[in-house]
Amino acid sequence: MTEQQALLSPEVVVQDLKENGVTHVVWLPDSETNFLYLLMEKEPKLDLVPVGREGNAFSTAAGLSVGGAKPVILIQNTGMMESGDSLRGWAMALNIPVVIMIGYRGWTRHGKTQDTAAIYIEPFLNAFNIKYVLVENNDDAPRISWAFEEAEKTQRPVAVLIGDEFHGFNR
Repeated sequence: MTEQQALLSPEVVVQDLKENGVTHVVWLPDSETNFLYLLMEKEPKLDLVPVGREGNAFSTAAGLSVGGAKPVILIQNTGMMESGDSLRGWAMALNIPVVIMIGYRGWTRHGKTQDTAAIYIEPFLNAFNIKYVLVENNDDAPRISWAFEEAEKTQRPVAVLIGDEFHGFNR
């Protein structure tokens, strides 16, 4: 596997968002996704909707969805856990078919995970009965489309754990 194949390319993510009809990207700006942000900012088919705190992402996405848009939520695992009540009250109670792309901070496929943000995110998603997939590199990118299909089919949130948070989006 080449170095490029081992990464998740921001270009691939933006292409998947467009192919799945995403109209709005709801997110809390951070330093980890800077290269992805620069690509999304240049893309005329995507409107960026920044929020002041992670919990606001779910009410914002719900409003966009009810209004006929197709949002995606970009959030870090720590923010996702902080947003549990908003997830429950907005996305789940209103049956919003939204994909939540979660930066899997602290995740490692080799060795012992030290960061509790990584240790707790999967049990958190399981507690809320949120289906999820792990996307680590470009070969995993088709899982993003599966998440959109599953969200539409079930009319529920579906998560995509981005296991390459610190590499692919910072070039």
